[in-house]
Amino acid sequence: MQSIPLELQLSAALNTDEFDGLLIDQQYDYKSIFISKILPDESNPRFFPCVIISDLHAHQLVTRKLSKAQLVALYDAKDKVAIGKSCLVNCFTQNTQEWKKANRSIESILDLARNVAVSEIIQVPTIYPEHNGTYRVLTGHRRFFAMVYANGINGAAYFKVYNEKPILPKTKQFQENASREDLPQYGKLQAFQDAMMEVETLSTSRIRLGKKQLTVRETASMLGVSMGAYDNYNVLVRYPAVMDAYSNGNTLPFLKMKNIVLTTEANYKKKKGLALLSNVHKRAINAEIKLLLQGDKLAKNTGVKPYKIGAIKSPQVLKQLLTANVTELDTGVDWESLDWESASDVNQALSLVLSYLESKAE
Repeated sequence: MQSIPLELQLSAALNTDEFDGLLIDQQYDYKSIFISKILPDESNPRFFPCVIISDLHAHQLVTRKLSKAQLVALYDAKDKVAIGKSCLVNCFTQNTQEWKKANRSIESILDLARNVAVSEIIQVPTIYPEHNGTYRVLTGHRRFFAMVYANGINGAAYFKVYNEKPILPKTKQFQENASREDLPQYGKLQAFQDAMMEVETLSTSRIRLGKKQLTVRETASMLGVSMGAYDNYNVLVRYPAVMDAYSNGNTLPFLKMKNIVLTTEANYKKKKGLALLSNVHKRAINAEIKLLLQGDKLAKNTGVKPYKIGAIKSPQVLKQLLTANVTELDTGVDWESLDWESASDVNQALSLVLSYLESKAE
């Protein structure tokens, strides 16, 4: 069934007197629902590529009657995570960035599943009905995946069930993500961006109907955050480098990251003598932030590579360094996974090589 565009839904809702309550007081109930009838929301920031497998196949995998390769073929699970009863399988290519990110999600789900197995979930996932008899997860994706792991898909569990899909689902998702201290920063920022698209659409719809656009204070209130937190989010989503850093595992607190962004902006404006920033300037600032977050410093002279070998005091060490294949020596460097584009990683590897050669020369 084709979905109605958000603009049309909002225009219709704005013409009713109950619109403000519609965003807050949507009707729901707590019900026991079979887990097999519930589907995750692939557009949710808390979702990661996964397939939910049957209890039978999960049991066969755990008891080694089904191989990982067979499972991948059965469910087309390549570059996904297979989730089932007592079963969480990372099917991404090993040691890739996506594989590492999936592992972090798996660890958090396993921690939650251990709690689910011994006690009730205090805050159950929220879902809403679809037109084909299934339900879609609105909030609580990790809790839902933990339920699948702990109980399998043939069991039933209690959920908070909305009577219908909320008119601003991304806003509701952000409201929950923003209040949770245990959620990764990347998910919160992505949820903020998704929610802001809905809120901006709402504000535009209000203007079209002759109403006032939402103020900054009203927007923050609708998102369920303080004005200070709203400003933090706006600064942090300003540059893609910040989102990329958090996506790749950076765990800097929001306030420290905000300070990096604002300091980099201020220094760039001062250096260029600017009052306002164009898109070209913002791309340059984004590049600087990216380098800072990677641990590399901007080279004052772009023709000089920031690689440092260090002081070599022994001629024997210098000879070994220049003539031997150091990648075959037991230096402690993992040459296969070394990121040659990262000056800090290469410098650390060089330091280990020199330390090894110096120890052998003594």
